[in-house]
Amino acid sequence: MAKLRRNAGTALADDASLRLRAAWLYHGFSLTQTEVAEQLGIGRSTVIRLLEEARQRGEVKISIEDRLPDLAELSIRLERALNLDEAIVVPAPETPGAVSRAVGLALGRLLSEAITDGMTIGVGWGRTLSAALESFSPPRRSGVKVMSLMGGAVEAQATNPFEFAWRLASALQAECFLFPAPLVVDSAEMRDLLLADRSIARLGHLAASLDLAVVSAGGLAESSGSLVRQLITEAEAADLLACGCVADIMCNFIDAQGQPLDHPLNARVMSVGAENLRAARHKVLASGGHERAAAILAVIRSIGVNTLVTDEQAARAILALA
Repeated sequence: MAKLRRNAGTALADDASLRLRAAWLYHGFSLTQTEVAEQLGIGRSTVIRLLEEARQRGEVKISIEDRLPDLAELSIRLERALNLDEAIVVPAPETPGAVSRAVGLALGRLLSEAITDGMTIGVGWGRTLSAALESFSPPRRSGVKVMSLMGGAVEAQATNPFEFAWRLASALQAECFLFPAPLVVDSAEMRDLLLADRSIARLGHLAASLDLAVVSAGGLAESSGSLVRQLITEAEAADLLACGCVADIMCNFIDAQGQPLDHPLNARVMSVGAENLRAARHKVLASGGHERAAAILAVIRSIGVNTLVTDEQAARAILALA
């Protein structure tokens, strides 16, 4: 396994989280410097500098002083338990409402470093993804395409599925492709007609060759409520829960094993299916909160996530479930 390559211009030795991960892998898990370099997506010479910096700072003695509440160890445990290329775990905020922002800021930093020239990027929606824009500061890129993986909301009380794609593309000065349809239509027949439209069919071809897919995970049973609850009725939500719905990924409703539910609502959703997401070269899932642990695990099982960005409480809950 190898994580998403970074293109940061900053001094990596000043990144405390990266130093601690390198120290854990080398000293705690007995990986070689070459193996640490491969897993972290950096050069072996950088690993040597990180390990020396950790030693000089007193972070590595007989044991590793993990001043970031064992987040480095948690990350590695998640990677091994879920077969991830990389897990990025942030400290759990004191206020539950701040989790989306904390995870989103980590996602923004990741995308700033990982997006390269010529990439085709598909994105979902949600509070966490929107929060990523606060810390998203990429260098100049060329030839990048950004597409929304789902239709839009005709009425949106909070954020709209189109918003993140449009703002991300603007920050990158990239081409932007929106999904010109409502997210939920009246019938399966209407969905089939719209998908046959030439412009939407073109999006399907684009979605089939994604370099990077960036999505979040929502759960219908969350106490705070998910954004998708704005788009369906209370009766539909109750019926989905009774059918075993654990999560939605871009309004595609799935069970605990990541399988799509046999429910009429899934046949009315205008979004890219799980099969296209699974085919993306790299899938990033950003979602946090212990109440979303089952939803996060279901999405990982559904599309084969490569990189998970989450918080400490969610990470522990996911490990308990897995």
